Amino acid sequence: PAIPEDAPVISTILYESFVEYRSLYTSNAFSVTTPDPEQVLERMNEGPVWVAVLKNRIVGTASIVVREDGIYIRGMAVVPETRGSKVGWLLLEEIEKFAIAHGHSRLYLSSTPFLHRAIRLYEHYGFRRIDDGPFDLLGTPLFSMEKTLRLDK
Repeated sequence: PAIPEDAPVISTILYESFVEYRSLYTSNAFSVTTPDPEQVLERMNEGPVWVAVLKNRIVGTASIVVREDGIYIRGMAVVPETRGSKVGWLLLEEIEKFAIAHGHSRLYLSSTPFLHRAIRLYEHYGFRRIDDGPFDLLGTPLFSMEKTLRLDK
């Protein structure tokens, strides 16, 4: 789990992870996708935030919001140099464990269609595309995905 002192590093990870896609976002959507440390702290008040540590360095993060219809995943990012090292998978496993422990049978998220590596990860992890919105993040296209969990594990 992340602690408040991790907020500046989490903000940096989100920026580093998405900056290569900046031209595909509207400026407002990019700003929301890459929150500053104060905004990260606000997210920590809205729900759990995790960090992934590799060789004593935070290299990934994910946060959730617990909602009536399930666990909404947001702010998932892995620094580019550690992509492919299962960091994203491990973050999803932690979120799934949390969801099951708290009796939630649904994980869901929204993604932009140009985040191909992330989409492949979500699909391999068992997420499928759904027709639910949102379909837009401040002018940047979105689609949603979900994974249904078995609570009898």
